[in-house]
Amino acid sequence: MKSVQIFAPGDVRVVDIPKPQAGPGQVLLKIEYVGFCGSDLNTYRGLNPLVKLPVIPGHEIGAVVESVGPGVPEHIKPGMAVTVNPYTNCGHCPACANGRYNACEHNETLGVQRNGVMAEYAVLPWEKIIPDAGISPRDMALVEPMSVGFHAVNRGAVTDSDTVMVTGCGMIGVGAIVRASLRGAEVIAVDVDDDKLALARRLGAAHTINSAREDLHQRVAEITGGRGVDVAIEAVGRPETYNACVAEAAFTGRIVYIGYAKAPVSFDTSLFVKKELDIRGSRNATPADFKAVAKYLKRGVCPVDELISAIVTPEEAAQALADWAASPAKVFRILVKTSN
Repeated sequence: MKSVQIFAPGDVRVVDIPKPQAGPGQVLLKIEYVGFCGSDLNTYRGLNPLVKLPVIPGHEIGAVVESVGPGVPEHIKPGMAVTVNPYTNCGHCPACANGRYNACEHNETLGVQRNGVMAEYAVLPWEKIIPDAGISPRDMALVEPMSVGFHAVNRGAVTDSDTVMVTGCGMIGVGAIVRASLRGAEVIAVDVDDDKLALARRLGAAHTINSAREDLHQRVAEITGGRGVDVAIEAVGRPETYNACVAEAAFTGRIVYIGYAKAPVSFDTSLFVKKELDIRGSRNATPADFKAVAKYLKRGVCPVDELISAIVTPEEAAQALADWAASPAKVFRILVKTSN
Protein backbone atom coordinates (compact mmCIF):
# COMPACT_ATOMS: atom_id res chain seq x y z
CA MET A 1 0.00 0.00 0.00
CA LYS A 2 1.07 3.61 -0.57
CA SER A 3 2.50 5.67 2.28
CA VAL A 4 3.92 9.18 2.52
CA GLN A 5 7.24 9.40 4.37
CA ILE A 6 9.54 12.27 5.35
CA PHE A 7 13.12 10.98 5.13
CA ALA A 8 14.95 14.23 5.84
CA PRO A 9 14.20 17.96 5.77
CA GLY A 10 12.76 18.71 2.34
CA ASP A 11 12.78 15.03 1.35
CA VAL A 12 9.22 13.66 1.07
CA ARG A 13 8.45 10.50 -0.90
CA VAL A 14 5.62 8.08 -1.59
CA VAL A 15 6.75 4.56 -0.77
CA ASP A 16 5.16 1.12 -0.75
CA ILE A 17 4.78 -0.64 2.61
CA PRO A 18 2.93 -3.83 3.63
CA LYS A 19 -0.76 -3.58 4.44
CA PRO A 20 -1.25 -4.26 8.17
CA GLN A 21 -3.66 -6.76 9.69
CA ALA A 22 -5.71 -6.31 12.85
CA GLY A 23 -4.64 -8.52 15.74
CA PRO A 24 -6.29 -9.06 19.13
CA GLY A 25 -7.68 -5.81 20.52
CA GLN A 26 -6.84 -3.93 17.32
CA VAL A 27 -8.81 -2.15 14.61
CA LEU A 28 -7.89 -1.99 10.94
CA LEU A 29 -8.72 1.46 9.57
CA LYS A 30 -9.14 2.45 5.95
CA ILE A 31 -7.60 5.90 6.09
CA GLU A 32 -9.59 8.46 4.11
CA TYR A 33 -8.05 11.82 5.05
CA VAL A 34 -5.00 12.85 7.07
CA GLY A 35 -4.17 16.46 7.94
CA PHE A 36 -0.73 18.01 7.74
CA CYS A 37 -0.18 19.94 10.97
CA GLY A 38 2.40 22.44 12.16
CA SER A 39 4.62 19.68 13.55
CA ASP A 40 4.72 18.07 10.09
CA LEU A 41 5.68 21.41 8.55
CA ASN A 42 8.46 21.81 11.12
CA THR A 43 9.64 18.27 10.38
CA TYR A 44 9.76 19.16 6.68
CA ARG A 45 11.70 22.34 7.49
CA GLY A 46 14.10 20.57 9.88
CA LEU A 47 12.79 22.46 12.91
CA ASN A 48 11.05 19.69 14.86
CA PRO A 49 13.28 18.63 17.80
CA LEU A 50 10.90 15.80 18.79
CA VAL A 51 10.72 13.91 15.51
CA LYS A 52 12.51 10.65 14.76
CA LEU A 53 13.37 10.41 11.05
CA PRO A 54 12.48 8.85 8.74
CA VAL A 55 8.82 9.08 9.72
CA ILE A 56 5.37 8.52 8.27
CA PRO A 57 3.54 11.73 9.23
CA GLY A 58 -0.07 12.03 10.20
CA HIS A 59 -2.09 12.18 13.40
CA GLU A 60 -5.11 14.22 12.29
CA ILE A 61 -7.22 11.37 11.06
CA GLY A 62 -10.49 10.75 9.27
CA ALA A 63 -11.02 7.06 8.62
CA VAL A 64 -13.51 4.21 8.31
CA VAL A 65 -13.33 0.96 10.24
CA GLU A 66 -12.36 -1.79 7.80
CA SER A 67 -12.26 -4.74 10.22
CA VAL A 68 -11.76 -5.53 13.90
CA GLY A 69 -9.62 -8.13 15.63
CA PRO A 70 -10.63 -10.47 18.44
CA GLY A 71 -11.53 -8.78 21.71
CA VAL A 72 -12.65 -5.46 20.24
CA PRO A 73 -15.87 -4.20 21.90
CA GLU A 74 -19.05 -4.54 19.88
CA HIS A 75 -19.68 -0.80 19.69
CA ILE A 76 -16.80 -0.51 17.18
CA LYS A 77 -18.09 -1.91 13.89
CA PRO A 78 -16.89 -2.03 10.27
CA GLY A 79 -18.12 0.93 8.23
CA MET A 80 -18.03 3.45 11.10
CA ALA A 81 -16.48 6.87 10.51
CA VAL A 82 -13.83 7.48 13.17
CA THR A 83 -10.96 9.62 14.26
CA VAL A 84 -8.10 8.60 16.54
CA ASN A 85 -6.54 9.71 19.80
CA PRO A 86 -2.94 9.83 18.53
CA TYR A 87 -1.08 10.06 21.84
CA THR A 88 0.41 7.39 24.10
CA ASN A 89 0.78 7.37 27.85
CA CYS A 90 2.97 5.26 30.10
CA GLY A 91 0.62 5.11 33.10
CA HIS A 92 3.47 5.63 35.60
CA CYS A 93 4.94 9.13 35.24
CA PRO A 94 3.80 12.06 37.41
CA ALA A 95 1.37 13.31 34.73
CA CYS A 96 -0.25 9.89 34.39
CA ALA A 97 -0.38 9.49 38.17
CA ASN A 98 -2.31 12.76 38.26
CA GLY A 99 -4.73 11.54 35.58
CA ARG A 100 -3.41 14.00 32.98
CA TYR A 101 -2.51 11.40 30.39
CA ASN A 102 -2.33 13.96 27.56
CA ALA A 103 0.84 15.35 29.18
CA CYS A 104 2.55 11.99 29.73
CA GLU A 105 6.29 12.43 30.19
CA HIS A 106 6.91 9.58 27.75
CA ASN A 107 4.21 10.40 25.20
CA GLU A 108 4.83 9.35 21.61
CA THR A 109 2.52 11.09 19.15
CA LEU A 110 1.69 9.46 15.83
CA GLY A 111 3.76 11.03 13.07
CA VAL A 112 6.34 12.52 15.45
CA GLN A 113 8.08 10.11 17.82
CA ARG A 114 6.55 7.12 16.00
CA ASN A 115 5.12 6.48 12.57
CA GLY A 116 1.81 8.12 11.78
CA VAL A 117 -0.97 7.01 9.47
CA MET A 118 -0.49 8.86 6.17
CA ALA A 119 -1.10 5.62 4.31
CA GLU A 120 -4.01 3.69 2.85
CA TYR A 121 -4.54 1.56 5.97
CA ALA A 122 -3.44 1.57 9.60
CA VAL A 123 -3.89 -0.64 12.66
CA LEU A 124 -4.44 0.85 16.10
CA PRO A 125 -5.59 -0.35 19.55
CA TRP A 126 -9.35 -0.13 19.89
CA GLU A 127 -8.99 2.16 22.91
CA LYS A 128 -7.64 4.89 20.61
CA ILE A 129 -10.60 4.76 18.22
CA ILE A 130 -13.17 7.59 18.50
CA PRO A 131 -16.29 6.90 16.41
CA ASP A 132 -19.06 9.35 15.62
CA ALA A 133 -21.72 8.58 13.04
CA GLY A 134 -22.69 12.25 12.72
CA ILE A 135 -19.40 13.44 11.22
CA SER A 136 -17.94 12.62 7.80
CA PRO A 137 -14.45 11.07 7.51
CA ARG A 138 -13.21 14.33 5.98
CA ASP A 139 -14.39 16.43 8.89
CA MET A 140 -13.14 13.82 11.37
CA ALA A 141 -9.63 14.88 10.31
CA LEU A 142 -10.30 18.32 11.83
CA VAL A 143 -11.24 17.03 15.29
CA GLU A 144 -7.76 16.50 16.73
CA PRO A 145 -6.26 19.91 15.85
CA MET A 146 -9.34 21.75 17.06
CA SER A 147 -9.30 19.72 20.27
CA VAL A 148 -5.84 21.09 21.10
CA GLY A 149 -7.32 24.60 21.13
CA PHE A 150 -10.30 23.39 23.14
CA HIS A 151 -7.91 21.93 25.70
CA ALA A 152 -6.05 25.24 26.04
CA VAL A 153 -9.33 26.94 26.95
CA ASN A 154 -9.86 24.31 29.62
CA ARG A 155 -6.35 24.96 30.94
CA GLY A 156 -7.20 28.66 31.10
CA ALA A 157 -10.38 27.93 33.08
CA VAL A 158 -12.26 30.31 30.79
CA THR A 159 -15.71 31.47 31.92
CA ASP A 160 -18.40 33.75 30.54
CA SER A 161 -17.04 36.67 32.56
CA ASP A 162 -13.61 36.56 30.92
CA THR A 163 -12.02 38.52 28.10
CA VAL A 164 -9.75 36.12 26.22
CA MET A 165 -6.98 37.03 23.79
CA VAL A 166 -6.02 34.27 21.34
CA THR A 167 -2.77 34.98 19.51
CA GLY A 168 -2.44 32.97 16.32
CA CYS A 169 -5.49 32.12 14.23
CA GLY A 170 -4.30 28.92 12.65
CA MET A 171 -6.17 25.69 13.19
CA ILE A 172 -5.28 25.35 16.87
CA GLY A 173 -5.98 29.00 17.60
CA VAL A 174 -9.32 28.62 15.79
CA GLY A 175 -10.17 25.82 18.20
CA ALA A 176 -9.41 28.08 21.15
CA ILE A 177 -11.54 30.88 19.67
CA VAL A 178 -14.49 28.55 19.15
CA ARG A 179 -14.29 27.00 22.62
CA ALA A 180 -13.87 30.32 24.43
CA SER A 181 -16.81 31.76 22.48
CA LEU A 182 -18.97 28.74 23.29
CA ARG A 183 -18.25 29.40 26.96
CA GLY A 184 -19.55 32.94 26.59
CA ALA A 185 -16.20 34.74 26.83
CA GLU A 186 -15.43 37.95 24.95
CA VAL A 187 -12.71 36.89 22.50
CA ILE A 188 -9.98 39.02 20.95
CA ALA A 189 -8.30 37.29 17.99
CA VAL A 190 -4.77 38.40 17.06
CA ASP A 191 -2.94 37.49 13.85
CA VAL A 192 -1.02 39.07 10.98
CA ASP A 193 -3.34 37.82 8.22
CA ASP A 194 -6.63 39.57 7.49
CA ASP A 195 -8.28 36.49 5.99
CA LYS A 196 -7.64 34.49 9.13
CA LEU A 197 -8.94 37.34 11.26
CA ALA A 198 -12.12 37.55 9.18
CA LEU A 199 -12.70 33.85 9.72
CA ALA A 200 -12.01 34.27 13.45
CA ARG A 201 -14.91 36.74 13.61
CA ARG A 202 -17.21 34.26 11.90
CA LEU A 203 -16.17 31.67 14.46
CA GLY A 204 -17.03 33.86 17.44
CA ALA A 205 -14.30 36.45 18.00
CA ALA A 206 -15.80 39.77 19.10
CA HIS A 207 -12.66 41.75 18.21
CA THR A 208 -9.73 41.26 15.84
CA ILE A 209 -6.28 42.84 15.83
CA ASN A 210 -3.78 42.66 12.98
CA SER A 211 -0.60 42.95 15.02
CA ALA A 212 1.50 43.55 11.89
CA ARG A 213 -0.01 47.00 11.41
CA GLU A 214 -1.85 47.83 14.64
CA ASP A 215 -0.43 48.63 18.07
CA LEU A 216 -1.38 45.51 20.02
CA HIS A 217 -1.05 47.07 23.47
CA GLN A 218 -3.07 50.14 22.52
CA ARG A 219 -5.85 48.09 20.92
CA VAL A 220 -6.09 45.70 23.88
CA ALA A 221 -6.24 48.68 26.23
CA GLU A 222 -9.06 50.20 24.16
CA ILE A 223 -11.07 46.97 24.18
CA THR A 224 -10.58 46.19 27.87
CA GLY A 225 -10.72 49.70 29.30
CA GLY A 226 -7.03 49.54 30.17
CA ARG A 227 -7.28 46.50 32.44
CA GLY A 228 -5.84 43.85 30.10
CA VAL A 229 -7.19 40.41 29.28
CA ASP A 230 -8.24 37.82 31.83
CA VAL A 231 -6.80 34.97 29.74
CA ALA A 232 -4.10 35.12 27.07
CA ILE A 233 -3.70 32.03 24.88
CA GLU A 234 -0.56 31.76 22.73
CA ALA A 235 -0.85 29.53 19.63
CA VAL A 236 2.10 30.73 17.54
CA GLY A 237 5.36 29.79 19.25
CA ARG A 238 7.47 32.94 18.88
CA PRO A 239 9.39 34.88 21.56
CA GLU A 240 7.51 38.11 20.79
CA THR A 241 4.09 36.46 21.17
CA TYR A 242 5.18 34.76 24.38
CA ASN A 243 6.09 38.16 25.79
CA ALA A 244 2.97 39.83 24.41
CA CYS A 245 0.83 37.51 26.50
CA VAL A 246 2.62 38.63 29.66
CA ALA A 247 2.29 42.28 28.69
CA GLU A 248 -1.41 42.11 27.83
CA ALA A 249 -2.57 39.89 30.69
CA ALA A 250 -4.48 41.67 33.43
CA PHE A 251 -3.30 41.62 37.03
CA THR A 252 -4.05 38.08 38.32
CA GLY A 253 -4.62 36.97 34.73
CA ARG A 254 -4.02 33.53 33.26
CA ILE A 255 -1.63 32.76 30.42
CA VAL A 256 -1.76 29.53 28.42
CA TYR A 257 1.07 28.58 26.09
CA ILE A 258 0.44 26.04 23.32
CA GLY A 259 3.10 26.95 20.76
CA TYR A 260 6.69 25.76 21.03
CA ALA A 261 8.98 28.77 20.72
CA LYS A 262 11.79 28.02 18.27
CA ALA A 263 14.26 30.22 20.12
CA PRO A 264 14.97 31.04 23.79
CA VAL A 265 12.54 33.54 25.32
CA SER A 266 13.65 36.30 27.68
CA PHE A 267 11.00 37.58 30.11
CA ASP A 268 10.67 40.57 32.39
CA THR A 269 9.91 38.32 35.33
CA SER A 270 8.91 41.24 37.56
CA LEU A 271 5.56 41.15 35.77
CA PHE A 272 5.05 37.53 36.80
CA VAL A 273 5.19 38.60 40.43
CA LYS A 274 3.60 42.05 40.25
CA LYS A 275 0.61 40.74 38.35
CA GLU A 276 0.56 37.42 40.24
CA LEU A 277 0.06 35.64 36.93
CA ASP A 278 -0.94 32.04 36.47
CA ILE A 279 1.26 30.75 33.62
CA ARG A 280 0.26 27.38 32.25
CA GLY A 281 1.35 25.08 29.48
CA SER A 282 -1.17 23.20 27.36
CA ARG A 283 -0.25 19.94 25.66
CA ASN A 284 -2.30 17.81 23.29
CA ALA A 285 -5.91 17.13 24.29
CA THR A 286 -8.09 14.80 26.34
CA PRO A 287 -10.93 12.49 25.28
CA ALA A 288 -13.34 15.06 26.71
CA ASP A 289 -11.87 17.70 24.38
CA PHE A 290 -12.35 15.38 21.38
CA LYS A 291 -15.96 14.82 22.42
CA ALA A 292 -16.58 18.55 22.77
CA VAL A 293 -15.21 19.26 19.28
CA ALA A 294 -17.36 16.49 17.78
CA LYS A 295 -20.44 17.94 19.47
CA TYR A 296 -19.62 21.37 18.05
CA LEU A 297 -19.06 20.09 14.50
CA LYS A 298 -22.37 18.22 14.54
CA ARG A 299 -24.20 21.49 15.15
CA GLY A 300 -23.45 22.38 11.54
CA VAL A 301 -22.44 25.97 12.28
CA CYS A 302 -18.71 25.61 11.63
CA PRO A 303 -17.59 26.72 8.13
CA VAL A 304 -15.47 23.59 7.73
CA ASP A 305 -14.84 24.19 4.02
CA GLU A 306 -13.01 27.39 4.93
CA LEU A 307 -10.74 25.51 7.33
CA ILE A 308 -9.49 23.21 4.57
CA SER A 309 -6.99 25.05 2.40
CA ALA A 310 -6.40 22.13 0.03
CA ILE A 311 -7.03 18.42 -0.45
CA VAL A 312 -4.13 16.67 -2.19
CA THR A 313 -3.10 13.16 -3.20
CA PRO A 314 -0.11 11.39 -1.64
CA GLU A 315 1.86 12.18 -4.80
CA GLU A 316 1.11 15.88 -4.31
CA ALA A 317 2.05 15.89 -0.60
CA ALA A 318 5.67 16.97 -1.10
CA GLN A 319 4.69 19.99 -3.19
CA ALA A 320 1.93 20.88 -0.71
CA LEU A 321 4.48 21.01 2.11
CA ALA A 322 6.85 23.08 -0.01
CA ASP A 323 4.07 25.55 -0.82
CA TRP A 324 3.06 25.74 2.84
CA ALA A 325 6.65 26.39 3.91
CA ALA A 326 6.83 29.21 1.37
CA SER A 327 3.58 30.89 2.57
CA PRO A 328 2.79 29.61 6.08
CA ALA A 329 0.35 32.41 6.93
CA LYS A 330 -2.05 31.43 4.15
CA VAL A 331 -2.77 27.85 5.23
CA PHE A 332 -5.27 26.47 7.72
CA ARG A 333 -5.22 22.76 6.99
CA ILE A 334 -3.99 20.65 4.10
CA LEU A 335 -5.65 17.26 3.93
CA VAL A 336 -4.07 14.31 2.15
CA LYS A 337 -6.71 12.01 0.66
CA THR A 338 -5.06 8.65 1.04
CA SER A 339 -7.86 6.45 -0.37
CA ASN A 340 -9.52 6.48 -3.78
